[in-house]
Amino acid sequence: MDGIYNIGVHALVYLNHKNCNLSSEELAGNICTNAARVRKVMAKLKKSGLVETKSGVDGGYRFSKEAKEVSLAKVAEALEVRFVEASWYSGDMDMECLVASGMSEIMEDIYQELDKQCKKKLETITIQDIDNQIFGGK
Repeated sequence: MDGIYNIGVHALVYLNHKNCNLSSEELAGNICTNAARVRKVMAKLKKSGLVETKSGVDGGYRFSKEAKEVSLAKVAEALEVRFVEASWYSGDMDMECLVASGMSEIMEDIYQELDKQCKKKLETITIQDIDNQIFGGK
């Protein structure tokens, strides 16, 4: 995942709060990362329709939705994020041992279900909810 989800959520909350066009450099300064990473994330958010861009002196990125309508699950979907996954699986499907040959598929199913449950929870949290937590709104 490499922080892209954090960058995306942070950028959307900040864009919602500022309610104006912001450059990738301005966003990067607030997110505390480099502008190139921000642009990569913002390109995906733009493709999904969560942000708009404007060229020129007053250009930059703008949050294009209502914050109360954008769940964190939508952000994850836009960024193609998987929260729960394994980088390595034990066993080997070609082995005769049922444990060794079946373990990786079973574990993958478990990880997929955990990821699904994680995203289900994120459907209940919006960009507006995070804004409210930060600024004490209702």
